[in-house]
Order: sequence, then structure tokens, then C-alpha cells
Amino acid sequence: MNPRMAAFRARLGGFAFGGDYNPEQWEPAVWKEDVQLMRRAGVNLVTLGVFAWASLEPEPGRFTPEWLDEVMDLLHDAGISVDLATPTMAPPVWLSHEHPEVLPVVEDGTTFGFGNRLHFDPTSVHYRSAAARITRMLAQRYSQHPALAMWHISNEYGPVAYTPSSAAAFRQWLRRRYGNLDGLNDAWYTRFWGQRYTSWEQVNPPELPRSWSNPTRRLDYQRFVSDALLECFVAERDIVREYRDDIPVLTNFMRFYRRADYWAWAAAEDAVALDIYPDPGQADSHVAAALNFDLMRSLRGEPWILMEQAASSVSQWKVNNVKRPGRMRLGSYQAIAHGADSVLYFQWRAGRGGHERFHSAMLPHSGTRARSWKEVEALGNELPRIAEALGSTSTAQVAVLFDWNAWWGLETTYGLPRNDFDYPKLTTEHYRPLLQAQHAVDLISFGSDLSRYRVVVVPNAYLISDGFAAALEEFVAGGGTLVCSFFSGVVDLANQVRQPAYPGALRRLIGAYIDEYWPAREGETFTVRSADGTLSTADWWQDSLHPETARVLGSYVGGDLDGRAAIVENTVGEGRVVYIGTRLAEAALRDTLLEAVSVAGVAPVVAGAPEHVEATRRVHDGAAYLFLLNHSDTGSATVALPAPGVDLLTGAAVAGSITLEPAGVVVVRMVAPQ
Repeated sequence: MNPRMAAFRARLGGFAFGGDYNPEQWEPAVWKEDVQLMRRAGVNLVTLGVFAWASLEPEPGRFTPEWLDEVMDLLHDAGISVDLATPTMAPPVWLSHEHPEVLPVVEDGTTFGFGNRLHFDPTSVHYRSAAARITRMLAQRYSQHPALAMWHISNEYGPVAYTPSSAAAFRQWLRRRYGNLDGLNDAWYTRFWGQRYTSWEQVNPPELPRSWSNPTRRLDYQRFVSDALLECFVAERDIVREYRDDIPVLTNFMRFYRRADYWAWAAAEDAVALDIYPDPGQADSHVAAALNFDLMRSLRGEPWILMEQAASSVSQWKVNNVKRPGRMRLGSYQAIAHGADSVLYFQWRAGRGGHERFHSAMLPHSGTRARSWKEVEALGNELPRIAEALGSTSTAQVAVLFDWNAWWGLETTYGLPRNDFDYPKLTTEHYRPLLQAQHAVDLISFGSDLSRYRVVVVPNAYLISDGFAAALEEFVAGGGTLVCSFFSGVVDLANQVRQPAYPGALRRLIGAYIDEYWPAREGETFTVRSADGTLSTADWWQDSLHPETARVLGSYVGGDLDGRAAIVENTVGEGRVVYIGTRLAEAALRDTLLEAVSVAGVAPVVAGAPEHVEATRRVHDGAAYLFLLNHSDTGSATVALPAPGVDLLTGAAVAGSITLEPAGVVVVRMVAPQ
């Protein structure tokens, strides 16, 4: 476990509870009231300074941090720790006014102007210089302040720029990746459409073309953008570590965010942190939330930080529904159940103005009389009851691939049999049955160690690396089970089709080849008959699949591919591969996945629970903490317990079974299984 995070946990003594605090938006008279109410609500950590650059440096090089001194002191005197942010995600107007080239140019050639946030080109030397200056001032002034518990570098990294500065940086990135122009031309397959480069100065970012553009050029620009943004984080991280090296440094990730490869980013941080806003208007939004939570835990294989969530509604969607009573508590415990060591919000006090003036807050506009305040206050005072679970970890025997290169290849490069793939949605479709059957799940990347798993699920991984293909071969040969979905293993990291036949990287594993990909016509569906005669429905896609060593598990009934294989299984070494060549309906996909998991000998966290009950287990020092969450709005649920224990939220001894009310939560401590 990271020693900086261990010290952070020891300092707080329990789960972090609090959120973004923006005192610069309020008169000093409000600050003391805020601190009093924070103590009443059980707040022990607040994030300061995220939007405060203009308040800290109103003119270039003139700093005015005295207000922050006072707030830091107030919080420390109240026993509240600070996660201090560098405010570099919202540069002041003077920076872009004096240096207009700092503003990013978007893909269509227009300038992203001042008035929002993230209005900077991450490769700009003027931006990076100014960001380093404000970061150094904060580090010099506050590194030894007794309230400081964590550094929060910038916020929700994301800008992409198509500027001369970005072009120059992109060329340097390509030189490091390919060495010379011959390597670049080969990787980009520039012999097509006569695109061969003869000078580095000819290479530019893939700005919006008249029609189509080189797919590998687009793919590499996605990789470059992630690396350029990471350089900004590392530069500020290294500055604050110059002054103090014993507290965590991190930034906050976002739900299903495509521009930054979080597997690469996680290794550069002391902990993973997530901002997430599931839509209360979507009945199953908790499923994608759970996937994101498991992804955050998997990125470093350890507990993570829930950095932002909403106390109730947000303000960014067409309709912003409130969280119904009990749902904020349920969602908070869901994050903890999947490995979070915190429950933090955006933001503490609702803002009077600005774009997010109707975004909910821990302390809403109606103050302590509000329903949502009462729920926040109750949760903050309840969390200490489960403090002993802090720092506990999770293990899983099932893994689902979620890799940014696979995502980028599938969604950003175009020229595919169909160009409307939604990688997060497809991954969620494969994850949902596992969650609803109460299985523990890790997320993995191309570079992950597969040896700890019994089952690996690969959803629609059009692009995979040679290393991952080899790892899958070793995994299956050694006795593992691979479940793989259509249009996987088709191209290499350079986005070039593997030879001689689809799916080049996986042909031996699946024991079949594909001669054509058949995307479905509008409204077209297919019938699939399993080996036992069961009929199910599929849509969206068909592989024209030809078994070689594989055995057919399901065949098409009717249509142009009548009688042809839709699902096959293959034995490789000691292991098993199940390949799904179409987009099965939800029930059929569930049955296929759960059959594979069962045959592989993987047991769920609890047995026989209804699918609206979520079950996870965290383990620490010989104790297992079983989290049970009932996502039903109307029905209670009874769950058989795997062992007797103590319900930490009530203090009651429990055995046999336990009943959860709608939106109910139970946390049971029991002896960890051997």
C-alpha cells in the first residue's frame, strides 16, 4: 500500500467525507458558519482552490493568498483537513489576453475562447510557465501548513488543441515513438492515397478533414493528447513534491472519459480519484457507476477516492432529476462497496451564480431545512460506524477488458464496417450480468497480469496489442476461460488489419475464421438456436464465422447465414474459449456469460440473491466486510449470508439471512474466508 495514502488514512481515522469548498466566492462572514456546519455534518476533508487562480493571482506575478491563509487556519482549528488544489484548470483572463496563443484551437479550426474552463492548450509554453508559477507559490506557502493532507493537481484534465504548438509537440512525440519517417510512414500506411511524408515539418495534427483522414494518424493523436495532458500533471506534481514528499498527490478522473488513458495516468499518482454523476433519471445508471468504480479500483489494484458526486441533482443535462430519498446514501455506499475510501461531493455550498448555480450541494440554497441537507448530515455522522473497513481491499476471479487503445481504435478512427460503436456501452452490456449475479469483477488493460483470474471477458476489442494476444494464449493454455465478443483482434496497435484472415490475433484461440463482417440493416434482427434447442434473439452485427477446431454452441436460424455458427467454443491447452459472433439480446448474453463463469468454477459473493441486489466484499486484517445494496425502489430483498457476522450500521449480530428495505444498505463484518 502506498505509504503516503497510508498516512492520509491514519490522519483522517475514517472515511474521508466532505467536498469542494469555494470560499473565494463568498464573503468572509460566511466562512465561520460554513466551518460550524461542516463539523455538524461530520466533514473531515475539503478540497480548496480548484477555481481560485484569479483570486490568488489577479495579475501576472502578483499573489493575493491572504484569504486562503485565513480559510486554511479556520479549517485546521476545526479539525478539518485540506485537499489543496492547484487552480490550473481555469486560467485567469489576463493569461489568454496577454497570450492569445494559449487558447486551444478545436478540431474545426475555431478558437475555444475564455469564459468556460479548460481554456488552454496543454502544450503552450506560456500556459505551462504560468501554471508552474502558481503551483510553486502554493507549494512554498502551504506545504508545511498543518491542515494540508493531500495535493489535488488541477481538475478533470481534458482540453485538446490543434495549434502550431500542438503540432510541434506532436511531431516530437512521433519522433520518440517511431524514430524516423520510414517508421512513421510504415505505421500510418501512407502508401494509401499517396500520403507519404518526406519531412517532419509536413506532419500535423488530424484537424477536421473535408471527408476522411488517415485512421492511424487520428489514433496516434489520441495517444499524444493523453501524454501531453499527463506531462502537465507530472510537472505540477513534481513541483509540490519538491517541498514535501510525504502526502499524496493526485488529480481527478471522470466517468468514461476518452481523452486520457487512465491506465497510464494511475501509475503517476498516489491514488486514483473519480468524479461521477450517474443520472437519477435512468433506472439502471447504477450499473455503469459500478463499472466505473471497479475500474478505478483496478487501475492501481487498491482503494481509491470518490472525489466528486452530487448530493442531489446536477445542471448539465437537458433534464436534471433529483436523487430520490435514500438514493444519495445508496450511491455513496456503492462507491465504498467497490473500494472507495471517501465520500466527497461537488460542492459544499451551492453557488449563487455561474453556470452551476442550480447544481445541488451538500449545503443547498435552502440551507439546513432541505431534505438533501438532512441526508448529507445523516450520512456524514453514520460513516464512522464502518471506519474499520477503511483501507480494505477486494479481489476478483473475473476480469473484463477496458483499454483506451481498444476504445480509441473502435470509435475515433473510422472506416469500419459500421462506425457507430459505443465502447463503454458494449463493455457495460458485458459487465451488467456479472454485477447482477453478484460476481466480483476487475477491469484490466492490455498490460495487466491475467494469472490471478479464472475468467477473462473481452468485449469487442477490435484493436489489441501483440503482447495482449500472447497473454491471452498463455492464460487459456494454462486453464483459463476466455469469453470474447465479435469484431475483436482484428487490427494491431498501428491499426493495420492482421493477416491472413479475421480475427488475425485470435484465430487460433477461437478455433474459427471470419470471411466477412455483416453489420445489420436498420431494424434487422436474427434468431440464434443453442445446442439444446433454445431460441434467442440477436441484432446489430453478424460474423460470417467458419469453425476450424471450434465446436458450435449456437447457430443462426433463417436469413442469409441460416445454419451458420453464431457462437462457438474452443479448447486450447487446459483452457476454454467462448466466442460470440453477434450482439446477443440481454438474456442470452447473460446466460452465455454466467454459464462460462460457472463452468470455470467461480462462485458469486452471495448465492441466490435477486439481480437488483448488489454484493461486494472488502477484506482487511482477517476481517471480511460484506456490502449488500438493494437497488429496488419498491421491493425489499432477503439475502442468505455466507457466514454470521455483525451489521456495522446497526451493531446487531446477524446470521442465516438478512432483509434489505428498498434502497437499503447493509455492511456485515465477518471472518475473512481462507
